Amino acid sequence: MTTGEVEHTNITEADSTEETPGSLEAIIAVQVKRYRTEAGMSAAELAARTGLSKAMISKIESASTSCSLTTLQRLATGLNLPVTSLFQGADTEREATLTRAGEGSVTVRTGTRHGHEYRSLGSLKRRENAIEPSLVTLTSASDVFPLFQHSGTEFIYMLEGRMVYGHGSYEYELSPGDSLVFEGEGPHGPLRLIELPIRFLAVAAR
Repeated sequence: MTTGEVEHTNITEADSTEETPGSLEAIIAVQVKRYRTEAGMSAAELAARTGLSKAMISKIESASTSCSLTTLQRLATGLNLPVTSLFQGADTEREATLTRAGEGSVTVRTGTRHGHEYRSLGSLKRRENAIEPSLVTLTSASDVFPLFQHSGTEFIYMLEGRMVYGHGSYEYELSPGDSLVFEGEGPHGPLRLIELPIRFLAVAAR
C-alpha cells in the first residue's frame, strides 16, 4: 500500500532544548567520569594509567578543556574502552513526526471514491526505506475494490469491523485484533466488506 507525498510537522529530539557551546566536551566529561567511577578508579589512578596529570583529568571531567585525539585515545586505553564509547550521546539529534489524534493528511487515491479513506500517520523525510503508517477507514460497500502492489513488506492490524482481505491467490477473513504481514509485490487489498465500518492500521516498509 503506497502513499503520496504527505506534509507533517517534523521535529527532532534536540529541538526542545537550546544548543549549548561545548556540548561535545560536556558529553566526553560525563562519559569519562561515569566509566571511571564504574571501574572504581580514582582520578589519580586514571591519570597514572593514561600518563595525563590529575589536574588534566579534573579539567576533562569538568568539561573545561577540549581533548585532542591523542588524549581521547589515552583515556579510552586507560578505561579499557573503545574510543567511541566516550562519544555516546553526542549524535542525539534524530527526526521524528508527531501526528495528533484525528490529524494526518488524507491521501487521495484509487478507492477513495468508494468510501475508502487513507490517512497518513507520518513519515521520515531524511530516511530511505522508512515505514509508511496509515489509518485506513472503509465506510461503504462496493463491488469494486482497488488492489495494490509495491516493493517491500506490509503489516495490517484490524481495529474495527470485519472484512476479507486478499493477497495473491489467498483470502483472509480479518476481525478486530487480527493482523497480517505480507510481501507487497503480491496484489493485495480488501475483497469483501463483512461488517462496516472497518478501520485498520497499515504499515508499509519499502
